[in-house]
Amino acid sequence: MSVYPAAADPAEVVITCALTGVLTNPAQHPVPVTPEQMAVSAREAYDAGASVMHVHFRAQQAGRGHLPSWDPAVALEIAEAIRAACPGVLLNFTTGTIGRDQQGALACLRTGRPEIAACNAGSLNYLKVRASGQWAWPPMLFENPLEKIEELLAVCREEGIRPEFECFDVGILRSVGMFADVGLVTAPNYNLVMGVASGMPADADLLALLPRYMKPRALWQTTLIGRDEIWPVHRKTAELGGHLRTGMEDTFYLPGGERASGNGALVEALVGIAEEAGRKVVSAQRAREIFL
Repeated sequence: MSVYPAAADPAEVVITCALTGVLTNPAQHPVPVTPEQMAVSAREAYDAGASVMHVHFRAQQAGRGHLPSWDPAVALEIAEAIRAACPGVLLNFTTGTIGRDQQGALACLRTGRPEIAACNAGSLNYLKVRASGQWAWPPMLFENPLEKIEELLAVCREEGIRPEFECFDVGILRSVGMFADVGLVTAPNYNLVMGVASGMPADADLLALLPRYMKPRALWQTTLIGRDEIWPVHRKTAELGGHLRTGMEDTFYLPGGERASGNGALVEALVGIAEEAGRKVVSAQRAREIFL
């Protein structure tokens, strides 16, 4: 876990599927909620080519599946269901809490023992404006001060979990390099989150500049949030040597603009883009060697 794999083939690509997201209402969109639904959806993505599953947890009570949960028992049940359905799969747990308190997320890490944990690497004013000129939601701070990041990294070290640094803007991306400089992490794994309205846009021209701000030979991928504008950026990621992610957390739409039926269809589309760029989608076993 401490160094980048020396023999990684630049043609190889790992695909992550973000299965469900934070607040999407399952009554409106086909997102999985229960352990059984999560396992079925993960298996569809796995069969299509995904070897890492990024996992959010939802409240399991009837009518509350649109709400997040930090119940460790729910996290464990979902993790076990996905692992049983997808042999050798890597799990990547969300840890994002809006405020400073992340004890629920840390408890889920300790209980579910994923291979990877998303580490939000800096704070962001989380904003969006409607066409009417009104806020889409009350402006809020996604609070990720250094002490919160250090707390999460300590648990990752204790549990043998690899952190994946979520970078919402260029300053956060550069900060991850400083985390490595002061010894908080060795060989950081970057996730460039593009498409949040108050963060980096999903822009292929911008993406082409970002690898220069990473540590040499770094592992990196993109998370692209949006509709038709994200697919050219997926293609650019593949061309630049990054790893790839899609899923119902990030988009509901296929490259042609039609709505996706589920996670499997999105992964199939992403595999096609990877192969057109000359990349080889790897198995879960090989993904484990590359990422861990």
